[in-house]
Amino acid sequence: MRYRKLGSTGLMVSEVSFGTIPVLKGSVPVLPAYYNLSEEQALAVMEHAFRLGCNLYDTAIVPEYGDAERKTGKFASGGRRDRIILSDKARFFDGNEMYMAVLKSCENLGTRPDIYFVHQADWEHEEEIFRKGGALDALSQLKEEGRIHFAGLASHYYDILLRGARDDRVDVLQGSGNLLERGMLDRIREEPAFRRKGLLVNKVYAAGILPGFFPTEVLLDSVLSYPVSSALIGIGTVEQADAAFGRDSGSRRQIPDFRQVLSVLEKEFSPIPCDRCQRCRCPRGTEIHTVFRQYNYFFLGKDHWALRKLDLGIRESAGQCRKCTDMPCLSMCPAGIRIPHEMQRVFELVERFREPPVSRLG
Repeated sequence: MRYRKLGSTGLMVSEVSFGTIPVLKGSVPVLPAYYNLSEEQALAVMEHAFRLGCNLYDTAIVPEYGDAERKTGKFASGGRRDRIILSDKARFFDGNEMYMAVLKSCENLGTRPDIYFVHQADWEHEEEIFRKGGALDALSQLKEEGRIHFAGLASHYYDILLRGARDDRVDVLQGSGNLLERGMLDRIREEPAFRRKGLLVNKVYAAGILPGFFPTEVLLDSVLSYPVSSALIGIGTVEQADAAFGRDSGSRRQIPDFRQVLSVLEKEFSPIPCDRCQRCRCPRGTEIHTVFRQYNYFFLGKDHWALRKLDLGIRESAGQCRKCTDMPCLSMCPAGIRIPHEMQRVFELVERFREPPVSRLG
C-alpha cells in the first residue's frame, strides 16, 4: 500500500480507503437491501483491510449509514485508534444541526473524528452551508473546541467543491469520479485551488457497475492518476478488500481514454457520451449530466434504480427542453453532445418502461 499527503493536514492516508456503507446492518431506504453485516462480520472485514495497509475509514452518522458509524467506532477502539484516520459526515446544513450531529457522532464512535464532512452539499443548500452560522462555521467551532481535527465538504458538484477549495474553513474535500465519469476530475486537475486541500474521491466503481466491464486495478489506477489523496471504495467482503487494497500499486497499467471506455460500453448499448464535466447549465434547472448518468446506468445494470430516479422529473424536463429556443447548453458542452436530442431519448426510455398505474376499480 502506498500513502499520500492529505492536503495541508499533515496526515498521510492510504491511497485506497474504506467506505463503510456495506458494513451496515438493517434497512436503510436509499441503500440496497443486501447490505446486512453483523458486527462480527463487519469488524473482520475492516481488520482485514487494516492488515493490507488501509488507514482511512469513512462513515456517516446514524441513521444515514445505518449502524456503520457504531461499528467503525468499535473497530477503532480495538487498540488501533492512533494508527487509523476516521472520517465522518452528516447531511445537515444549518450550523446548530451540524453541531449537534457531530456531538452525536462522537458518542457513537466513542472517540472524536479526525475529519468531519458536510455531506451531500448541493445548490439548494449552498448558501446555508457557507453563510455565517452555517454548517462550515459549526465545524470551525468544533475544531477550536477540539471535538474534531479537520473540517470537510463533500459534494457531487464541481462548483461547490471549488468554492470549498477557496474557503479557509475547509481542510478536506470529498468528490466523485471514475473511469467513465471523469469530467470533474479533469477540471480539478486543471484548477490550482484544489492543491491546498486533501481530496477523497468516491463512486470509483460507479455504484458497483464498472467492475463488470473493467479490472478493479484499472479503475483504481484511473482515479489515482489525478492529484487526489485517496480513492474511497465501499467494502463489504474480504474479497472486495483484497481487490481494493491488495493490488500491486507499483505496476504500470494502461488506462483507457474516454473514447476507449465508450467503445467497451457500446458493446452493450448506445451510451450518451457524457463524462459529467458539469460545464453545461440548463436555464430551467435541469441537471443534464445527472439525467444522462441515470440513462447510462439503466443499461449498465441499475435499471430499476435508475428508472425511479429518471421518473422523478424527466417528463417536465423533456417538455421544457422541447420548448427551449436558446439552447445555451449546446455551446457549453465541450463534447458537442446534441443535448435536446438526447433528452428526448431519455424521455422515450422512461415512457417505454414506466409501470402502468394500478387500477382502483374493483
